[in-house]
Amino acid sequence: MKISWIGHACFLVDAEEARILTDPFGEDVPYTFREVPVDIVTVSHGHFDHNAEHRVPGDHALIEATGVLDVRGVSIRGIPSSHGVSQETDAHDNIIYTYDLEGLVVAHLGDLGVPLDPGQLAQLEAVEILLCPVGGTYTIDAAQAATICKQLPRLRLVVPMHFKTDRIADWPIETVEPFAEMMDNVRRIGSSEIRVTRETLPENMEVWILDYA
Repeated sequence: MKISWIGHACFLVDAEEARILTDPFGEDVPYTFREVPVDIVTVSHGHFDHNAEHRVPGDHALIEATGVLDVRGVSIRGIPSSHGVSQETDAHDNIIYTYDLEGLVVAHLGDLGVPLDPGQLAQLEAVEILLCPVGGTYTIDAAQAATICKQLPRLRLVVPMHFKTDRIADWPIETVEPFAEMMDNVRRIGSSEIRVTRETLPENMEVWILDYA
């Protein structure tokens, strides 16, 4: 499968089963949005930098739900989680998604703002590829993200997201560097795209830092 980081929490995952877009951002977020047709759009929560499904062209399924779902032939699990106690919303206002694609389990944590509880960890124990926020303030910070990575027994590849770049230099979040300093086996890919198969998945957990598209 090919995984492309569009920017912020938005990824385009192009797999044999389907093309999936995660957390499309609105016009006020200064990354370049790719208006390409996809099969499935998943939205973790209702903030403008994550829920701009109206920008996605074509006939696609919109997923904003928890539970085990079969969407256009893809097994997707939505796990209720918290955006954080500082938010004036209810406790389960973020959805973590897992996707079964090409024999691999991919997870997108959305705007997870607090550590995972035992029940959430149990539902994520099969995850091999993790798209993980690391910037803090609105999400878990670098230390919390590093802890989660170590809690997932089958995790082999971590792709950081939701951190400060030159495009959002005035946002009150951290860069990827604090997270990178806490982790072993960090690779800076120098591209917005990676290709991953069962055969090319790292044997031991690695962090691959992508450029935004």
